[in-house]
Amino acid sequence: MNKLFISTVLLLTLGICSCTTEKKKAEGENKDKNVLFIIVDDLKPTLGSYNHSVVKTPNIDKLAKVGVQFNNAYCNFAVCGPSRGSFMTGLRPETINILDNKTPLLSVLGDKITLPNLFKKNGFETIGLGKTFHDKTEEHEDMKAWDAYYKFETTEIGKKGEQRNLTNGEKSWCYWQAAEGTDDDQQDGLLTKKAVEIIKTKRDKPFFLAVGLHKPHDPFVAPKKYFDMYPLEDCDPPAVPDGWEPPYAHTLPESASVFSKFSDNDKREFLRSYYACTSFMDAQVGRLLDALEESGQLENTLIVFFGDHGYHLGENNWWNKVTLYEESTNAPFIIAGNVVGEKGLKSDAMFEFIDIYPTLAELMNLQNIPDYLEGKSFASVVENAELPFRDQVFAIVKRRDIMGRMVKTKDWRYIEWDNGNKGRELYDQQNDPGEYNNLAENNEYTKVVVRMKELLQKK
Repeated sequence: MNKLFISTVLLLTLGICSCTTEKKKAEGENKDKNVLFIIVDDLKPTLGSYNHSVVKTPNIDKLAKVGVQFNNAYCNFAVCGPSRGSFMTGLRPETINILDNKTPLLSVLGDKITLPNLFKKNGFETIGLGKTFHDKTEEHEDMKAWDAYYKFETTEIGKKGEQRNLTNGEKSWCYWQAAEGTDDDQQDGLLTKKAVEIIKTKRDKPFFLAVGLHKPHDPFVAPKKYFDMYPLEDCDPPAVPDGWEPPYAHTLPESASVFSKFSDNDKREFLRSYYACTSFMDAQVGRLLDALEESGQLENTLIVFFGDHGYHLGENNWWNKVTLYEESTNAPFIIAGNVVGEKGLKSDAMFEFIDIYPTLAELMNLQNIPDYLEGKSFASVVENAELPFRDQVFAIVKRRDIMGRMVKTKDWRYIEWDNGNKGRELYDQQNDPGEYNNLAENNEYTKVVVRMKELLQKK
């Protein structure tokens, strides 16, 4: 009797221990140890996984298949400095007060804790490469957030190659170059090489590795082999309605007149160069993913890939960023790792870039998250891509002394210039996705304008 009792207790104990072990094992498998944070400069959704019919991005497409892709991710200011200053602090551009590319982060940061600094305070080894914040000077970076930080310059060989300025010199940045040399003769190739070395080196701490890839940012320079991937006849410029003009002079930046001189061939060359730089960038992403796999860390690393804002490639007769339209404010965003629920899904949930900070903090179980963050965590959507999130998103832009403010819902985009004193714009997102027909002054849409204005004022 005693033997039977002892045997029963032993079996029950072993069963409980076994269940506990399996539970702990499952919990361990669901935990991401490291973070690879890939920020791409000036990237719009010209990617295969976003159904672009021309651009070849096999590595990013592969990442999307093992993660969740967000189709409605929106920056809060469509230019590098303000966007990065915002999502790295979890604060709106007007709150952190970075409204141009000149304002140094350190001049306004104070005691606020940036995203990489929070990871550092939570015991991660934080390493930055390339353009993470806005890398004009050290004053534009939060250097105390990094245990190590690296920048690289293109080699002399990489600076050579056929090139052409598409504006005949009016805009010094607007040129392409089919460069000589290999990927590692370019700035992005060199920083990727360093990132691969870091990933493959055994580390004592989990890492937060931020890789800031410059391309496809202008000037459009990439090794010649990437240009060869895109014949000009495959690079079709977007159709713009005949006679279309922006509603106001300040709807587009002042330099819009430069692009009105573009010939069809100029437009195709611009597209080819942007596509080439995008495929070059994709190749670097592939090297990073390969390094994770080869080092056995692909299964325990949270991978975040996104563009710092969108970009116009001829839509609205504009070839740059800094607008409040869809092309500028929408950017690709993909996240992969054990925290993802069903992999390979595409989420239509809307979120703002200020939401990135609290989301990563929650997904990685960080402690002492600042209570002043203006973003909201969409971790639940990462775990279940079918869930909704925000009903509206906001963005701003500044034209000298004119401030533009935008609110977007699923059905409408509404813009006010100088609180409406210098113009309003309203676009039907379902029937006019190109945003060419401004309905703000149409009496039939007065109620819509009133409702959207109320949303804008509640922000």
